[in-house]
Amino acid sequence: MLIGVGLGPGDKELLTLKAVRLLRSADSVFVPGKMACELVKEHCDPVVLDFPMVTDEEEIRQALERNADIIAPVALDGTAVLGILGDPNFYSTFSRQCEILKKRHPEIDTAVEPGISSITAFASRLQIPVNSGFLVTDGTKSDCLVMLKVRSPREAMTQLRSSGYSRFHLVERMFLEREKVYHGDDIPETCDYMSVMFARRE
Repeated sequence: MLIGVGLGPGDKELLTLKAVRLLRSADSVFVPGKMACELVKEHCDPVVLDFPMVTDEEEIRQALERNADIIAPVALDGTAVLGILGDPNFYSTFSRQCEILKKRHPEIDTAVEPGISSITAFASRLQIPVNSGFLVTDGTKSDCLVMLKVRSPREAMTQLRSSGYSRFHLVERMFLEREKVYHGDDIPETCDYMSVMFARRE
């Protein structure tokens, strides 16, 4: 198995307890560069992979294929961890690396453990409270929306469809007792206050 582990925004003390446990127990830990290496080296002896910061898609693809073949022997027989700055599913190369790994080694399972993301950490660092909706973008047009505190998800879906959103996912009581995950037509009429909806235009 390959587990993508979020390493947080750069402070060693902001590693989660679960991240530390996985770094210490993994058969091998892989990281994308010096910054990540510095964050994990107290807990393991990481292998630094090549993730070139270029715009040449062919060069990127070849690097991801090489990485996949380095990770695969460990992930096939044990537990491989890929430590990613921030959170593995927010603006990171983890999803692309998994896509390549699955194509070359489809028998390998993957999982993700979240880390503190810069998207939330910035507010604490700047001491700025954020108590209303806001847009996160890398400068490109966004077709995704995250809605917090969704008490009436079916009603929210109806409103969002009128704005062109067509795919919906909901997690209720995330990481808490009685957690539930819903997709598409399975989303209920009502849910707990501690709920997050993800919507995408297609």
